Amino acid sequence: MDLHNASFNSHDCGDCPIRHRAVCARCDDRELEELEKIKYYRSYEAGQTVIWSGDQMDFVGSVVTGIATLTQTMEDGRRQMVGLLLPSDFVGRPGRPAAAYDVTATTDLVMCCFRKKPFEDMMLRTPHIGQRLLEMTLDELDAAREWMLLLGRKTAREKIASLVAIIARRDASLTLDGTKGPLTFDLPLTREAMADYLGLTLETVSRQISALKRDEVIVLEGKRHVTIPNFDRLLEEAGDDSDGGMLV
Repeated sequence: MDLHNASFNSHDCGDCPIRHRAVCARCDDRELEELEKIKYYRSYEAGQTVIWSGDQMDFVGSVVTGIATLTQTMEDGRRQMVGLLLPSDFVGRPGRPAAAYDVTATTDLVMCCFRKKPFEDMMLRTPHIGQRLLEMTLDELDAAREWMLLLGRKTAREKIASLVAIIARRDASLTLDGTKGPLTFDLPLTREAMADYLGLTLETVSRQISALKRDEVIVLEGKRHVTIPNFDRLLEEAGDDSDGGMLV
């Protein structure tokens, strides 16, 4: 699946490309029917703000197609990208009235949204939703801890390889293809955005991508179309083992 250019034209849950990974993944037919009553879709163009930090949120939802960024703005105006929202990632926090971060569409974005109060009420009646949301929250916590290591201890080459591996792994999980064969996808971020996210200069990002291409860790067509011939090789470059854990 192309995370950047994927389109979504159906509003049928059975045809949803993120169905097996979304917050509704464990819902039965009756629960899906109940969610359908409070569900709607929103589309955003690349660069458009989905929600501002501090705004009251009247919805929660999942990214269906496209990519968004989570950004924190400091008092002096400096901005730091603190996270990526990829397809199936959840936006919003039940029980929390306001948004903690700016959410901005990096590419054209489609979100499956639920009215917040009815969703919170349904969580209390539907263990499947609460259980799945807990799993997703714990996955998000693991990812945040991994990024702490990445930003603090990894080399520039390892940082670039790690980001490519994260996107590749998510793409493979959405298509249910696994990571054993060659993986092909489009990088959703510009090199400028990658530099901002990883705390590197644009020149360093470009140099490291070129080095990974030269060493045949990745095959690059244009600026963003990537093929990974051997995923385990990429993980080695990222400082990870073949199971996705950190090498010690």
